[in-house]
Amino acid sequence: MIGDLYAEALAGETAEIEYVDGTVVPLEAARWFRLIDGDEELLSRCASPTLDVGSGPGRLTAELTRRGIRALGIDITPRAVALTRRAGGFALLRDIFDEVPGSGRWATALLADGNIGIGGNPEALLHRIRQLLRPGGTILAEVAPPGTRSRVDRLRLRRGARAGEWFGWATVSANDVRRIALAAGFAGAECWTAHGRWLARVY
Repeated sequence: MIGDLYAEALAGETAEIEYVDGTVVPLEAARWFRLIDGDEELLSRCASPTLDVGSGPGRLTAELTRRGIRALGIDITPRAVALTRRAGGFALLRDIFDEVPGSGRWATALLADGNIGIGGNPEALLHRIRQLLRPGGTILAEVAPPGTRSRVDRLRLRRGARAGEWFGWATVSANDVRRIALAAGFAGAECWTAHGRWLARVY
């Protein structure tokens, strides 16, 4: 049901994120449709070709395509893939841990909007992406501000009485990116802030 609830949120329906401790926050899916402050800090650093991991409705994938950067979005929800294509980007229904086209040839991988949390194991995620990147390739990620506690939460999507399955999602502090990058086989990482967002380049 997670896919159904996520798809409904992308269609404009109200949905919430529920944590195991009972905390409930809105799922702000509407912000993923249009470029937001700080996106340029990621877009301007993308080299061709770029893999947009967890691309959602495809605002970054489509914008990169408009700029002449070869880009592919991957997402686990058919509606997200369809929205990316409708916006003018290329996208596939794919899990990052499944077979991904262009393995070993991607110059940049994007983990925007906190997608470094996908799967609840950032070291495993970065290690997987390292397999997909070409030598010298980089990851551009959005992380939590310094001082935030890096952690793995169990959460699910909810809409009224309907709730999806519990899944793991990681929060990675800017303080911990370099350590995780090194553990995943990268040489290092650097972080900076723009428009209130904390961003990282893993290389």
